[in-house]
Formats: sequence, C-alpha cells, structure tokens
Amino acid sequence: VIAYRDEGNSSYGTAIVGDVNISGNSIAFGSEVVFESANTTHISATFDSNENKVVIAYKDGPNSNYGTAIVGTVSGTSISFGTAAVFESANTFYISATFDSNVNKTVIAYTDGGNSSRGTAVVATVSGTSISFGTPVAFETSSTEYKAATFDSVNNKVVIAYKDNTVDKGEVIAGTVSGTSISFDTAVQFDSDRPDWVASVFDSNAEAVVIAYKDT
Repeated sequence: VIAYRDEGNSSYGTAIVGDVNISGNSIAFGSEVVFESANTTHISATFDSNENKVVIAYKDGPNSNYGTAIVGTVSGTSISFGTAAVFESANTFYISATFDSNVNKTVIAYTDGGNSSRGTAVVATVSGTSISFGTPVAFETSSTEYKAATFDSVNNKVVIAYKDNTVDKGEVIAGTVSGTSISFDTAVQFDSDRPDWVASVFDSNAEAVVIAYKDT
C-alpha cells in the first residue's frame, strides 16, 4: 500500500494497492482511493499485523494542520477506510509511524508545533476500522525535525531517529510501550552535524537498526 499526496487531485491524501508478482518481477496497481479530501502532507503508513489493517498518519491542512490518522482495509487490489481521528490538536509535521508487534500498538512520532516543536510520540490502538490514542509524550524537549520510527523486534523497542535543532545534530532514542503509554530511554547521537531527511529500518537478521540520512 502506497499512501501519498496527489497534487494532480487538489493535493488530496490518496492510497493505492500494489499486487507484487515476484516470479514476473512486476507490480500491478488497483485504483486510487482518496482517504482525505483535503490538502494532505507529512504522510506515513504502517501495517498493523494484529488487526490486518493499514494505518496512515498525516497532517490535515484545512483542519488547522492537525495530526490525523485513519485505518485502511485491503481487499484484493482495493482499499477502504474508516473514519479519520485526530491524535494531535496542533500543527503537526515530520510524522513517522511504526507498529509495535510485541504489544500490538501503532506508535506515531512527530513534531508538535503546539509545544515548541518538540519531538513527540503517541500510542494508537486499532479496533476494526477505528483508531484511538493514548496521551502524547515528548521524547525531546528541543525543537526537532525529520522523524524516522521503526520497531526493534528483538529488544521490543520503538526506535526513533530525528534531528535535534537546538544542537543541530542527529539523535536516536528508544521507547517502550506499555498499554497506551510510551516511556523513553536516553537519546544518543548518530551524527554530529545537521542530518536531514532521516529514514530508518530494523534488520532482524543482524538485530540492528539502520539509519539513512542526508549528511549536510
């Protein structure tokens, strides 16, 4: 499932399902489906393997730039959506979502523009086509950008890489989900000089997180 902003359709939030043919080295797509009929940015998608649902988190422009999430159900090459729900009633950007398979929760990391642009995370629970949220937790008291969240399934930790604007350095922090709450360890630096466009993934074979970024 690919979620994106469709600038050819009023910048609406849109998703499409791709059916991968491994033997034929090809991918066939279904029809585009709009999940947000508004200017949508900072889109991040993850898969809830417990509920077999796709969770898409995004910034809803016309709704005061609030952080919003929606649940999608895939059938064949089609996708349908439940009702969107707000997880942050403030300007929300640099969103990154990941699924914690240990406790079957989605964690959404983001910059909270309503709280000095601090790095923040919230735990989300999917039930059917609905999504609900715990209380947001700031993991960084400084202004932050470029979130990248992934789940370490060996240590059962959510790992968030980001740019700390106060010191202009790349940092990474591990969080533990319990119920609808998340608590964090101490952040450490992964780059000492202005990393941009951060991405991360967990390599379960090597039992390590890989962080990719633009080294400005």
